[in-house]
Amino acid sequence: MQRETTLKKWLSLCYPQQSFNLSFAAADADFRRYFRATFSDGNSVICMDAPPDKMSIAPYIKVQNLFHAVKVPTIYYADEALGFMALEDLGHTPYLAALLQDQRPQVHKLLLLEAIDELINLQLSSQPEKLPVYDQAILYREMQLFPDWFINKELNLPLTPAQNQLWQQTVDTILPKITNQPLVYVHRDFIVRNIMLTQERPGILDFQDALYGPITYDLVSLLRDAFIEWEEEFVLDLVIRYWEKARAAGLPVRTDFDQFYHEFEMMGVQRHLKVAGIFARLYYRDGKDKYRGEIQRFLHYLRKTSRRYHELHSLHRLITELTGTEETQIGYSF
Repeated sequence: MQRETTLKKWLSLCYPQQSFNLSFAAADADFRRYFRATFSDGNSVICMDAPPDKMSIAPYIKVQNLFHAVKVPTIYYADEALGFMALEDLGHTPYLAALLQDQRPQVHKLLLLEAIDELINLQLSSQPEKLPVYDQAILYREMQLFPDWFINKELNLPLTPAQNQLWQQTVDTILPKITNQPLVYVHRDFIVRNIMLTQERPGILDFQDALYGPITYDLVSLLRDAFIEWEEEFVLDLVIRYWEKARAAGLPVRTDFDQFYHEFEMMGVQRHLKVAGIFARLYYRDGKDKYRGEIQRFLHYLRKTSRRYHELHSLHRLITELTGTEETQIGYSF
């Protein structure tokens, strides 16, 4: 409540002589919260509350200036010392809500193709040395979240020496295949919860962790989502459409689609391992159970992909030994 009171005082200084109502809008997996300030004339702004002792708003401001090729919220006011920002309000409808409300495949395809167009616009605007490189050290550290938090904490299973070897084989297989990809701006959480349905073009949120990294990463984030899942044929069709559009636009994707799709799949494994670990960490370290139930979806993705490729046999064997077959579900109590 103290932060909310301070935010109201700050907003009153930003918008003197304007009355407003402040209502909760959303919360992120980290420490950020968002409020909507609605003024007496009907206009509104979104207020970010990022406690400065927990995080900085400086990365958000930096990336917002770089992501000029896509629709990101305008920053009206910002105070780094307080950790507050007043941002353009992009409305009430994230892509996820629109997709869940209308289950027609043609609607899903249309919306996702619009998101893919925005992704291509973002990637075309990429410049080296503007963002830190999404390098092997970071990618490895993210993969390591899987044994550290999912296996050790969620499953409470110490790895045997043989299982440790299977894990190391997985890491040694995946890292070269994703670090050799062409580099572009990577949003790092280009998911349907972070894309807003607006009248003009999709609005892009939650981009402050962007890096300069593998070209397939954001496409994987979009099409292998944590909160909504599509049939394999549907995903493949959209990957093909991205690849065709990206080639036509001059992006450095592979000229052979099979090679590109293989890189997409390998990148997916890295991200699925990472997200399963993050969701477990959010529960065991931060006491947030909102995302814990979605771990199953990422195990499902990992099982399917690792079954498809002989080079991922070690990962498939490890997951099967730890969690059982596809039909065996981990029990959660909420």
